[in-house]
Amino acid sequence: MIRPIIHRQLTRGDLACLVDEIARMDVSEGREADEALQAGAVDIVLDSPAALEAVLGRGGAPAPLPLTLLWYIPVRAQLRTRGVTDIQLADYAATLPVVFATSQSQHAIARGENGMSEWWRYVAALPQGTVAQAEAAADAAALALWWAGCFPEWVERGGTGRGMVHAYVTFAGRMLALAADLLEASAPEEAALCIRAAEARTELHAALIEARVDYIGEDPHSSENRLNRFLRRLADNN
Repeated sequence: MIRPIIHRQLTRGDLACLVDEIARMDVSEGREADEALQAGAVDIVLDSPAALEAVLGRGGAPAPLPLTLLWYIPVRAQLRTRGVTDIQLADYAATLPVVFATSQSQHAIARGENGMSEWWRYVAALPQGTVAQAEAAADAAALALWWAGCFPEWVERGGTGRGMVHAYVTFAGRMLALAADLLEASAPEEAALCIRAAEARTELHAALIEARVDYIGEDPHSSENRLNRFLRRLADNN
């Protein structure tokens, strides 16, 4: 079962690298970030505009930071713009591309298969009402959100028509709701997270869609696309 892992796995070394990147962009901002970290205000630093700018740069290649931070900080920022301030949900959403970075599951959809059908067959074949079925449902939801958020073009290409991305997001919500129902008695905290993720599935998907632009897609590091991202950020800040 995919669980939020990024926040608790951040090391002092990871955060020090982030502060260095912030200082490289703006010395005074870097000093403030370092002071905040020394005071234990990690979330204030992670949510700061300076951290987001340091991670994304000014339209160039991503900063030389751990993959966890490259996803986590932009996803947190995108969710905040959509009114979602639940840190666990941001952690969950950012965990998906990190965990599935080396996944081989893309081959099935690349051949035009509908991932939802295969995932549901697997979930339904497990003993009904068990923790194993709950965890499988949660994993199916995670895969659906990851595909719809990070590779929407492939999802549409492998589907039977338009709207397949929306179908994946809806499927993720249903699988999360199923997992929550099955986990309520044995793992109430995980069940609560699944419920919150199901309710925020649209926002989680939108955050992944926006965050992926800098890393995934058609030639994301070309000069033209770098410039377009830089100009878009300027417009967003005005």
